[in-house]
Amino acid sequence: MATLHVRNVPDKLYEMLKARAQTDGRSLSAEVLVILERALRRPHYSQRELLQSLQRRQRFSPAKAGAPSSLELLREDRGR
Repeated sequence: MATLHVRNVPDKLYEMLKARAQTDGRSLSAEVLVILERALRRPHYSQRELLQSLQRRQRFSPAKAGAPSSLELLREDRGR
């Protein structure tokens, strides 16, 4: 099994890891391994894929869905 050394861990981060390990009843090393494993199991998207996903989401238009614009809603509300 490989060994990983991490240098220059900020004190605050180290204390957070230590507290989390204690809460979970694990050693610091075991807690770091759990966190790394969980993080690496999540899907990884490239920057290009993330940007494309955001662009697809921005294509939604309330007007295209038949909803009134915010300006129309404000005017209607002020007319009450």
